[in-house]
Amino acid sequence: MMAGRDSRKCYVIGDIHGCLAELVCLLETLPLRPADRLVFLGDYVDRGPDAKGVISYLIDQQRSKDKQEFIFLKGNHEDMLLSFLGLPGKYGDMFLFNGGGATLASYGASQHSAPQVILSLIPKSHLDFLKGLRTSYLMEPFLCVHAGIHPGKPLSQQEEEDLLWIRDEFISQRHFLPYTVLFGHTPQREVLFHLPYKIGLDTGLVYGNKLSCLEIQEKVLFQVGRGQKRVVQRAAGNPWERMPPFSTP
Repeated sequence: MMAGRDSRKCYVIGDIHGCLAELVCLLETLPLRPADRLVFLGDYVDRGPDAKGVISYLIDQQRSKDKQEFIFLKGNHEDMLLSFLGLPGKYGDMFLFNGGGATLASYGASQHSAPQVILSLIPKSHLDFLKGLRTSYLMEPFLCVHAGIHPGKPLSQQEEEDLLWIRDEFISQRHFLPYTVLFGHTPQREVLFHLPYKIGLDTGLVYGNKLSCLEIQEKVLFQVGRGQKRVVQRAAGNPWERMPPFSTP
């Protein structure tokens, strides 16, 4: 984990799931400046049409924008993919059931291809990207994770299983950490603001809804709908204006 306070703008981006066109539209529209930071909350692969294209695009963006900082978190879908490929991860047996066939197809493989064949079709840079994903990123007062946190545990005792998979236990409860948790994983029609405890940024792009990005310094929300070519920008200030203080549940 990393911590720090600075004046750079920070854009936090929800689940992408192989939807390359909307990702490109979003990033080309963001008013990025040198030294800005982009944090991706994971789930780049599965269900959508072009997981390979998404990862290639993100790698290229990170290489070409050397004055901006890219933070890539691991989602449960990347963890399943790694496990399916015989690499460190969990629940590889659930990969195909959770939309993994679309990911394999984007690499020119099928669910019946041998693991060695699939590995040979995935570029080394993509494997390095997947193996290098973080499970969390701390930039006080915000904590970025894919799925959420266990509401009853201190930060030092959070387990990867919860960071990648937790849903209702986290979403339905307050937590006692002194951070607002930015998370994806659980798709919703609109961004979930449960302040000061959490903000949910998975707005179901792959299910036909939209991709959401929150700039946390100026509190601006950027969204692009599935199949759309225009990013809608609006202030997300009202939830903060009504934000209560932290309290112990």
